[in-house]
Amino acid sequence: MINYKFLEHTADIKFRAYGKTLNAVFENCALAFSDTLSRGKKIKSEKKKTISLEGKDNESLLYNFLEELIYLLDAEYFVVSKAKVKIKDNKLNGVIYGDRVDNYKDLDHIKAATYAEMYIKKRKDGKWEAQVVLDV
Repeated sequence: MINYKFLEHTADIKFRAYGKTLNAVFENCALAFSDTLSRGKKIKSEKKKTISLEGKDNESLLYNFLEELIYLLDAEYFVVSKAKVKIKDNKLNGVIYGDRVDNYKDLDHIKAATYAEMYIKKRKDGKWEAQVVLDV
């Protein structure tokens, strides 16, 4: 099973992430987010940050998760490489791994997560899928 794939979009970054569990879908969204920033180059997992978030449903939780990754990038100069999360009752607790922004040249910028075309669903085969559009 692939973790994520990028889709055509006229102006922004659009991807679908996949996973056997809801947790895995969020973790794979973090990988796609990292891949977007680094243009496919590897980000080291030198540091880690603990996060706790809530949402009213899976989509708002995913939106808040992506916004947290953007906040860490913009305010704390921390670029994500991967995430390990646990989701229960619309609450996410996890650890974000990554490195300092200044250790990398030419990172792309992500302005915001969007609700445009966003969804999270459990497929008929029991696996999970999420679609995201990031404003760049």
